[in-house]
This record gives sequence, C-alpha cells and structure tokens, in this order.
Amino acid sequence: MKRFYETVTVESTPEGFRFLLDAKPVRTPARQPLLLPSRALAEAVAEEWREQGEEMRPEGMPLTRLVNTVLDGVRSTRADVAAAILRFGENDLLAYRAEAPEELAARQRQWDDYLQWAAERHGARLTVTSGIGPVEQPPQALEALRRAVTGRSDFDLAALHVLTSITGSLVLGLAVLDGRLTAEDAFGLSRLDETYQAEQWGADSEAEQRATRLAAEMRHAARLIVLSRA
Repeated sequence: MKRFYETVTVESTPEGFRFLLDAKPVRTPARQPLLLPSRALAEAVAEEWREQGEEMRPEGMPLTRLVNTVLDGVRSTRADVAAAILRFGENDLLAYRAEAPEELAARQRQWDDYLQWAAERHGARLTVTSGIGPVEQPPQALEALRRAVTGRSDFDLAALHVLTSITGSLVLGLAVLDGRLTAEDAFGLSRLDETYQAEQWGADSEAEQRATRLAAEMRHAARLIVLSRA
C-alpha cells in the first residue's frame, strides 16, 4: 500500500494519548479510537509510521500491530486471553525435564531458579517431572498463577500471551513481565533442547529463521510492556 499521509503527530487527550496522520486521529482496523496509556508508547507507534517510505511495510510496524491487537481483541476478550495464557501454566515447559542425556538435564536445571522465583514472587510452586507423561499441578499453584495473570492491564495481558505462547512457559512469561528476565534470556531458556539438538546434529536454516522471527516477536512484546507503563 502506498503511503497516504505526510505528517505524524502525537497529542494528549483526557482519555489518553493518540497519534494523528495529517492532523486526523488514527483508528484501529475495527474502527476503535487508537488511544494509548502513555506518551512514550504513542510516540513509539507514531515513529513506526514516520519511518515508512513511499510503500508502507506492515512488517516494519510491530508495535502498531500489537496495540491494534490490544484494542480490537484483548480488551473485549480478556477472560479468553487469560484462559489461553493459564493453560501454559498447567503444562509449563519448566516442569518437564529430560532424564538423559545428562548434559541436557544439567542445562535444564537452570530452570530451577525461575520456578523458585515463581514460588516466592507469586506463590506458585509447580511440580517437576521427568519424561513425557503429564503432571497435574497443585490447585494452589494454579490459583496463584491465575491471580498473577488476571489482574494485569490489557497491554500486559497481550504481551504475556505472546511471551507464553512462544516460550511454552507461563513462568518465563511472568518473569519477563515482572522484570526478572529479559526477553532474550527467556527465549534462550525456552530453547535449551533445540539448542542442544542443533549442537549435536547441526543447525537447520529454516528453524534458525523461525527462531529469529520468534525472538523478535518477544522483544516487541517486552517493549510494549515497558512503553505502556512509562
């Protein structure tokens, strides 16, 4: 699509911050007013629009995509989004360990620090198992995770959904949300098995490209958290 505007500006309103194209307020794809909770986030979104050339590139507008998801989707379906996130707590990646080889099992023991953090920070003490059989998590731990998730802002919830979906771990997602981990470190911890396999058998170019894309999505989600709270 060709660029259809010249100027991009940000203004404050009683309801929040918005950006304007040629002095006209922008709306979401569902025609919702694109109102944001902080000037920092509004300026960051506006900058994505300023940086577009003659041809607009949606892939160069990750924050715009995320805020549209919040305003058009998460805001009206909070319960469904929270339920989807909490399913990762029921089968959290960090609770499932390899019995062998020992080198991989040793690497996975790094996860213990974050399980301990979840127990101390949120009261969610998850049960760890080996092998592929499912483990039923204690109801108290699942309730603690529910409390940790449901009270979040719409923007935090949207970011957490991205983080947990990519890592397969609600604990890692919460650790990024609460500033315990960076998005980069959480992504690396979630891929210990893939990294080990690549070291043993060689890297796959398609898998590497996919990993690069997912890591970028996590960085954008983490950036949304910071900017929406600024």
